[in-house]
Amino acid sequence: MKQRPRLLDLFCGAGGAAKGYHDAGFNVVGVDINPQPHYPYEFIQADAMTFPLDGFDVIHASPPCQRYSVVNRGIGNHMSHPDLLPGTRDRLVDSGVPWVIENVVGAPMFFPTMLCGSMFGLGTSTGLWLRRHRLFECSHLFLAPDCRHSAEGAVIRVQGGNQLVNAKMSIGVYGNGTNSYHRKKLNRCVTVAEQREAMGIDWMPRS
Repeated sequence: MKQRPRLLDLFCGAGGAAKGYHDAGFNVVGVDINPQPHYPYEFIQADAMTFPLDGFDVIHASPPCQRYSVVNRGIGNHMSHPDLLPGTRDRLVDSGVPWVIENVVGAPMFFPTMLCGSMFGLGTSTGLWLRRHRLFECSHLFLAPDCRHSAEGAVIRVQGGNQLVNAKMSIGVYGNGTNSYHRKKLNRCVTVAEQREAMGIDWMPRS
């Protein structure tokens, strides 16, 4: 039986990225400086900036995004957060194995590719596309499809049934769900259950 390749998930948090990698065929090992009791795979509490990188076939890293987020820049406190992206990149380049860095739009990435949940058909059973943009910088070139959440009049198939619904609306999973986008488009805040369903991460807390 062929052994699964090993993937190191640095700054792993509760395991949102890990789920996709595991489903794609990797054995995932998560590393985070904070305890992650909800992490669904092997977890090691350690500093991602000093954890040994040898012994892995692929490395994924999601350094803290607060330094680059639109919200923190808007209120002017982004400079109080650490800038770990350059140091993370240097470590991954030196590792000699394929790597991926993920961060928010606005982060200083080199030739990044933007991915969105709607590209992969993610959403809720009520017909909301997952509107979540993230930048990915990689050691190897890859291509991405277009976002779907902006397609006026598009239709999607409801999960678990054959009903077709209007897909003009989307759910943005970011912040605390009370942002102006949802108030304007949905006339309400999104629920934690909707956010978890849209991203396929029902084990994770909101934070």
